[in-house]
Amino acid sequence: MKRHCGMTGIKKISAKLADGRDLLFFDDVDSKLPATRLADTRELPERPPVAQMRLDSLTGDWISVAAHRHGRAFLPPANQCPLCPTTTTNQSEMPDFFDVAVFENKSPSFGPTLPEVDDENYAVVADLKLGSTRDSIGRCEVVVFSPEHLGSLGQMAVSRVRTVIEAWADRTTTLQALPGIRQVFPFENRGQEIGVTLHHPHGQIYAYPYVTPRTKKLLSSIAAFGDDLFEQTLQFEKSSERVLIAGEHFTAYVPFAARWPIEIHLLPHRHVNHFGQLTEAEKDELASIYSKLLKALDLIYDTPTPYIAAWHQAPLVAGGEKVRLQLQITSPRRAEDKLKYLAGSESAMGAFIADFPPEVAAELLRGAIR
Repeated sequence: MKRHCGMTGIKKISAKLADGRDLLFFDDVDSKLPATRLADTRELPERPPVAQMRLDSLTGDWISVAAHRHGRAFLPPANQCPLCPTTTTNQSEMPDFFDVAVFENKSPSFGPTLPEVDDENYAVVADLKLGSTRDSIGRCEVVVFSPEHLGSLGQMAVSRVRTVIEAWADRTTTLQALPGIRQVFPFENRGQEIGVTLHHPHGQIYAYPYVTPRTKKLLSSIAAFGDDLFEQTLQFEKSSERVLIAGEHFTAYVPFAARWPIEIHLLPHRHVNHFGQLTEAEKDELASIYSKLLKALDLIYDTPTPYIAAWHQAPLVAGGEKVRLQLQITSPRRAEDKLKYLAGSESAMGAFIADFPPEVAAELLRGAIR
């Protein structure tokens, strides 16, 4: 099935992989690809059982124990890449050519099981009882940015970035509607230093059955500061020397209390909870700004900078509507040949010590953008 996504001209094709997993193709506006794609003809084993979540009663955090992920692909050679289009010698997850593709992860941390009935208390243990467990319901998807094995999203055309944003919007809307889902998190890990195990340009989307620890802290901060925390933060940062790009709909900046040597935040000027609420004009500008930010990361030094690009969206709980869509890009790179390692204070206590003032990082990034 092929349909247009919104008013953009970006087209979506729905398909299935051989073991029943969803596979979606998102075609660029100017795509030359056909309206139909080849089917996945592999003989695949049954999908692994759903993982188990275990409650850390000291923190209230859920830990998903997904043992089947231990055997996932680890830095395979290009001719065995599972994200490249299938050839006669490489039967991959991609049965045909594509522009952008999204598919269910065959080794998911969450899901593919979902509850029959949406239970808002599924992951709530009021007394933090020792030994509490739940099934790791939810969904994990892979977003492949290009059929090309090498390269990065920052090196691609702005129109391709726009297609990826459309895919994020489509998947966010769909995943949020699934029973038991409390938060949808699109992200990209880039660089072997970050822990990437596939060089092919791609990202992921996690649909969690609970509100993540980072977002719980954010909800507490909103309760303490006030419902306009994001608007006040945006105005505060816009008046600073840390602004990187000021657009009509978005502002990108280095935050006042940056934890990482390289840290970039981006906020929409209008209060929206997630990708699905953005207008076409907002998505267009976002594609341009995001492309510039990613390009800048690779121009700071002579070699590509590793990063995590994390798209924080509102959780589906009471008070979640006060959370604004936000991008946070972080990198441990503190010099051309040095990385910041999370040691005692950061790893054990969660207490970060910055290597230099955020204003210095902002000037470095502005130079790269220029």
